[in-house]
Amino acid sequence: MNTSNSNAPGSPPIVLNVNGIEVIYNHVILVLKGVSLQVPEGGIVALLGGNGAGKTTTLRAVSNLLKGERGEVTKGSIELRGERIENLSPAELVRRGVVQVMEGRHCFAHLTIEENLLTGAYTRASKSEVAAGLEKVYAYFPRLKTRRGSQAAYTSGGEQQMCAIGRALMANPSMVLLDEPSMGLAPQIVEEVFEIVKDLNAKERVTFLLAEQNTNMALKYANYGYIMESGRIVMDGPAAELANNEDVKEFYLGMGGAERKSFRDVKSYKRRKRWLA
Repeated sequence: MNTSNSNAPGSPPIVLNVNGIEVIYNHVILVLKGVSLQVPEGGIVALLGGNGAGKTTTLRAVSNLLKGERGEVTKGSIELRGERIENLSPAELVRRGVVQVMEGRHCFAHLTIEENLLTGAYTRASKSEVAAGLEKVYAYFPRLKTRRGSQAAYTSGGEQQMCAIGRALMANPSMVLLDEPSMGLAPQIVEEVFEIVKDLNAKERVTFLLAEQNTNMALKYANYGYIMESGRIVMDGPAAELANNEDVKEFYLGMGGAERKSFRDVKSYKRRKRWLA
């Protein structure tokens, strides 16, 4: 597993280094068990796994949103560009360029799309910066410009997801933590959202760490991936290698052999997975 602190000569610097963290909820429930991962500057890194694997908790540990869920990092370290950040508030992290987009498209239902976007601009120093931010968001999300006067409650799920990402962009982040961007969206909208993520990464050099259950879509757009099961990283590697890995195909991409039919066969095969051996 590639979780060392050093990166190869000529490779991008490591922006985020999560080193062996454990997270406990309510002082008793161990959710993350020694999670380590790295995100390079300008990368798109996917955190993959089923529901309950620990993906959202990992993102909240980085953005320091755990306290609202009665969770805390009890072991390990989280570094942003070499600085320990476990004790920084979410607002301080936003000022350092790290913004999380929560799962479930959390928009203020009673506000318009544009008012929602403006709530993300509280760190901007001037009206001209805010105006430039809006112009950039509308360039990437032209549908939001069309709907900017509509109440968020009366927009589609795709528009609300775009609004949530656009609101994060208003803070001019260098890194976005994107939690389950495909959840509840039609396939063509999911592809549209991921294409925008790709554009933001390529043109604005925004670094992404995204948690996603849609493994096929995530590996199509990511550079590197980590697979989580039961609060642990069980496999990692370049996205193309993971997409071609037989175990990943079998259990995460739904591309298993047709001869396997019974649940007993599934359990037997699962026991052979090298990470559970």
